[in-house]
Amino acid sequence: MRIYKRLTSILAAVLVTGCATVETESWQNCAIGGALLGGAAGAFVEGATEVAVGAAAGGTIGGLICGDEPEVVPGAEPDTDNDGIVDSRDECPNTQVGATVDSKGCTLDTDGDGVADYKDQCPDSALGAKVNELGCAEALVPEGVNFHTASAELTESAKTILLPIAVVHSKYHSDVSLLITGHTDSQGKDAYNQDLSERRASSVRAFMITHGSDAKMLSTDGYGESKPIADNGTKEGRAKNRRVEITVKK
Repeated sequence: MRIYKRLTSILAAVLVTGCATVETESWQNCAIGGALLGGAAGAFVEGATEVAVGAAAGGTIGGLICGDEPEVVPGAEPDTDNDGIVDSRDECPNTQVGATVDSKGCTLDTDGDGVADYKDQCPDSALGAKVNELGCAEALVPEGVNFHTASAELTESAKTILLPIAVVHSKYHSDVSLLITGHTDSQGKDAYNQDLSERRASSVRAFMITHGSDAKMLSTDGYGESKPIADNGTKEGRAKNRRVEITVKK
């Protein structure tokens, strides 16, 4: 037994020296090596009991010297719809990808119109207003969708405004047919304004198709100066009349 104790001491010394050059991630190899040497020490003293004890002692020493065993990290709770709310607390477990949700995992509807925020094109509808599939009480009039003077070419700022509309339509309203209408102010001849309004509506349609909307679900029309929503006698009024409207096609 004295011999066994001496060998255990030697074993510890060997492991300290050898494991100093072993990376922490190889602690298993040190433990295995310790077990083998410990077992050998026990066998030298003779007896199955000594072999087992030596192996156990060697493995323990090897593991302790060469590094701690990696901590076992408990598994994370599943979040099937990837909305940030784990399934055990998710009251709406099949949320649409990309939707903003509340603490219960349900989509937000800020204006309470029945259309979730992530697909609501008019997120500030009046309380109690009857809205269409886009979340709008009437036509959607994207403010700031302008064109270059006497042209159907969209400005860069207009493209920035139309882009999310096209994306939302293609992702969440792909089964909804939309009518895009163009309108002008009263300056210029009627025939010219009519043609310009039609071309501007077509320009918006082309942009939306380029950014994901289904061409079959978009149609256009132009009304020229025939449907003003403000006074054409003022600069501000004319600016409001030069517009594009998007409505759900019945």
